[in-house]
Amino acid sequence: MQIFKKTIIIFLSIILLLLVWLFFYTQHLKPTYKGNLKLKNINNNVEVFYDDIGVPHIYAENQNDAYIALGYVHAQDRLWQMELIRRVASGRLSEIFGKDKEKGDNAILKSDKFFLGLGIEDAAIKTIKKLDTAAQSYKLAMAYLDGINQFIDDGPTPIEYKIIGFKKEKFELKDMYNVFGYMSFSFATAHKTDPLLSKIKEKLEPRYLEELGIKIDPTTTLIKNHYSKQGVESNIVAAVNKIMNNLPISPFIGSNSWVVGPEKTASGKVIFANDPHIAFAQPAVWYQSHIVCPNFEIYGFNLALTPFPLLGHNRDYAYGLTMFKNDDIDFYREKSNPENVNQYFRNGEYVPFEIKEKTIKIKNSPSESFLIKIGKHGPIMNDFIDLIDEKEPIAMDWIYTKFKNEMLDASYGISHANSIDEFRDAVSLIHAPGLNVMYGDANDNIAWFAAGMLYKHDNNVNTQFILNGANNEDEKLTYLNFSQNPQAINPPWNYVYSANNQPDKLDTGFYPGYYSPKDRAERIVEKLDKLTAIKVDDMKKLINDVTSSVIPKLIPEILKNIATSDLSENESVAIKILRNWDGSFELNQVAPTIFTKFKYQFYKNTFEDELGEVGFKQFLNTPISKKQFSKQILNKNSIWSDDIQTSDIIETKQYNIVKSFKETIQFLEKQHGQLISKWKWKNVHTVEYKHPIGKKLSLLGLNFNIGPFPVSGSNGVLNNQMFTMNGKGIYNVHAGPSTRRIVDFNDVENSIAIIPTGQSGNIFSKHYQNQAQRYLKGEFFTMLLNTETIQQFDDRLIFSPK
Repeated sequence: MQIFKKTIIIFLSIILLLLVWLFFYTQHLKPTYKGNLKLKNINNNVEVFYDDIGVPHIYAENQNDAYIALGYVHAQDRLWQMELIRRVASGRLSEIFGKDKEKGDNAILKSDKFFLGLGIEDAAIKTIKKLDTAAQSYKLAMAYLDGINQFIDDGPTPIEYKIIGFKKEKFELKDMYNVFGYMSFSFATAHKTDPLLSKIKEKLEPRYLEELGIKIDPTTTLIKNHYSKQGVESNIVAAVNKIMNNLPISPFIGSNSWVVGPEKTASGKVIFANDPHIAFAQPAVWYQSHIVCPNFEIYGFNLALTPFPLLGHNRDYAYGLTMFKNDDIDFYREKSNPENVNQYFRNGEYVPFEIKEKTIKIKNSPSESFLIKIGKHGPIMNDFIDLIDEKEPIAMDWIYTKFKNEMLDASYGISHANSIDEFRDAVSLIHAPGLNVMYGDANDNIAWFAAGMLYKHDNNVNTQFILNGANNEDEKLTYLNFSQNPQAINPPWNYVYSANNQPDKLDTGFYPGYYSPKDRAERIVEKLDKLTAIKVDDMKKLINDVTSSVIPKLIPEILKNIATSDLSENESVAIKILRNWDGSFELNQVAPTIFTKFKYQFYKNTFEDELGEVGFKQFLNTPISKKQFSKQILNKNSIWSDDIQTSDIIETKQYNIVKSFKETIQFLEKQHGQLISKWKWKNVHTVEYKHPIGKKLSLLGLNFNIGPFPVSGSNGVLNNQMFTMNGKGIYNVHAGPSTRRIVDFNDVENSIAIIPTGQSGNIFSKHYQNQAQRYLKGEFFTMLLNTETIQQFDDRLIFSPK
């Protein structure tokens, strides 16, 4: 008995010691939010006050000290995020993750090969060699990197490094530029669209494309087509989609923003609103920070590894961004020399490709090397995307890698501007990615600038197809001056906005791009046109709005095609629900569940026969597809309606509507039961914020991931909770508002914002997920500027010179 008792005591003692060790170990890994730390290269003490949501308010005597401190505090909350994002564009994920032996598809290796092939890091190295090291933007960027690297030297190692099993290494300026490159590519859309449209052009007659809104020059000589039953999938689209979907870092997707002039507000002062749409992840994309120095102040939202915020405000002005969605990538089919695959046709002769060798280090495996051919139009994608089904080389001509990258100076300039003119000059430095940059200030100015290097082709060239690289007819004719870009400054209608929709005509006509449907834009315009004496509460409601202005106009057109004489009981009830629906996607509503499933079935019955199963899935992932539902519902005689797989019947729009509706009700009955009241949106529409560790090591997902939660909103409404259309009837939200911000220049110290999860990416931090529930409820926190209020917080970290 005594032996048993001793065994129990020893066992319990060991457990207790382990718990004590675990407690102290996790305490050691937590970010330091109060106390005293030493920093090299600062001249004076820097005080950092952390507010209730973990935003660091940095008070320094000079900007150099402030940015060193910013680098340190940003790293202690987000070092793992910085680590991943620098490795994406430089093709170094395999170095820490190795090969995916379970899946066997080597997705990480393919990602590395792809991004190395794009040439982002090569472009970064070229840019850095030409930087003005005396420029303030350069000095502060290096100060920020210094702070990050001091945390690497002196701070605790985040637990993710321990789990994955690799050592920290210091950051360089090229890592920062790689972030700019990744951001630019993830904003681009051509890779999802152009190759697929080219396949449709090859296999289907021109009218199919014309109904999608893609025009073909009627004077050109067309290769004769016939109907194909083989589908039109593009291996380029499939490969790039898979790479982007498997990345451990969030890609950028869309956004809303509007700035209301003083004539329309109750206070007579500008109100600014912005909510960029980005793929969800944990930690959140943006890191909030507030810097206060003599003669300088900015409250900003920083991407990982970026010192100057892309979203920000102070007492004088506010700025933000949305995606422009302009076309800044062109694909060219090169003509290779049949006698020498390392040559291509240019200017009447075969010339050699530039050839580069790239090597990828792989954890626990030998390194792998591959060759990339580079021609006039850029890298040959066949070299770094597996399974491209093109016989001729396909080159990617991307604006980002063709010109000097001035994103560092641009982001410095927009965060340090002293006037609207200085701000516009800074925006003009952005050549890629294409951005809608929004602006409002305390002097009653409002503005919208479309940023990016725009260019012009001959009018007969359609850049939404793969172009001919062997002649000069498809080449760019000229690049536009920034003054020719779409923009509006203090317009007479007293507001500016962007919802990724098509800008108005330029002198050269409508600029080509992959713009979003009008749904969100129409809702913004509808509301802002009607509202007068606008207050912050009006902006809160609008930025959280879950109602479509377009859907209620389509419902009668859908229902008039369904005969009410031959309906089951649930079909009749469903029609009544849809007829009385206002187009809102609230959690407890049934109509969104019915409508969303019907929308998918209608797409499937309309498009899948021509596109094939794989091509149809790719089509659903393009911006062009998002515009087709309204078009097809309103189109009386669409060529897409007929099923080319059937010969005994010509299907019509009405036939597809009825078929889709009945399939929808049958599916939902099987999935949720006969009781329609159970078919609520909250049961099928959820969001989970996934940490890369939670995704990579599923057993740890419950610890690192946040959610899942039911969430209101949907694709195409202002609260744009995005999911991939699918036949499963379960809609896992993968992207949405990455922050919601409202800046009121009548009460700028009480401007508000929120992010989806929390400030910190450190799982042991109290700020890991303390904004999640309020975000889901559409609530906000104050973006504090008042020094007296800020300095009352207990969490105070003092940096002193080492």
